[in-house]
Amino acid sequence: MSGYLQELTLRLAVGASRLDADFRNRHAAWLKRCQQDDGGFAGREGESDPYYTSFALRALWVLGELDSEIAEPAGVFLRRRMRQRDSIVDLMSLIFAAAILEMAAGVVVISDEDDQWRANVAELLGTLRTADGGFAKTPEGRAGSTYQTFLSTLCYELMETPVPREDDVLRFISGQQQSDGGYREIRVAKRAGVNPTAAAIGTLKTLGKLDPAKEADTIEFLLEMQGEEGGLAANTRIPFADLLSSCTGLITLVDLGAGKRVNAGRLQAYAESMQREGGFVGFALDQTPDVEYTFYGIATMSLLQTLDL
Repeated sequence: MSGYLQELTLRLAVGASRLDADFRNRHAAWLKRCQQDDGGFAGREGESDPYYTSFALRALWVLGELDSEIAEPAGVFLRRRMRQRDSIVDLMSLIFAAAILEMAAGVVVISDEDDQWRANVAELLGTLRTADGGFAKTPEGRAGSTYQTFLSTLCYELMETPVPREDDVLRFISGQQQSDGGYREIRVAKRAGVNPTAAAIGTLKTLGKLDPAKEADTIEFLLEMQGEEGGLAANTRIPFADLLSSCTGLITLVDLGAGKRVNAGRLQAYAESMQREGGFVGFALDQTPDVEYTFYGIATMSLLQTLDL
């Protein structure tokens, strides 16, 4: 299990244990009902995939509800997906979901002897490297993506493999920071965003290179994204909050030692307003809950319970 992801998930689990039992049971039951016949989890449409499966398993683990009845068929689904050539997002999700299953339920998806599969993943990651030092979304990409660089860095850590040319990654991340303290997603972007900022800080933390004292402007940028609704908006041009940005923004503020500076009461009220009878939606006008936003909702409310730690 990745050091970065393990630390975060365990912190969320501590926070979730402080939440009301009815809240935990209601959302856990909803998540369990979302498991498909093939053992995986899907988005709002389409078939099961590792991306949504990872979010569902992670949410259930945080809630303390990832039992063998859920884990074993999920393991079957993930082992079947290992035979496919997935995107880097799905690959990272598969690797993390596999780590969750092994740690939480003893279900082994990727054996220690499967060196060839790991070598294939490392080869794919190598094809995503760009001249600017980052990782692109596809092998054809010419410019690095902050989010894909974060995912790739996590993949290397999950596979216990050093990131090649780490200094180039650090140079890329540094170049993505804007004058307001936030980070952009791609070099042609005109403004910073909460989610690429979270990805940049997450990359630095994963590599052991995060110095919160040097990120004072980043802290201020994130705090300014909390609006009247109580949640965080994706960037300065978006007039409404969303649960993804609220979650990743809060995680980043906690990583930077500034979690207590957010207006926790308003943020909790916003997250609670995104609840439905089961699951969470993504923003005020959204109508349909899904497993990804349910993870963000559970994570946000859980992390808020840990700000005194």
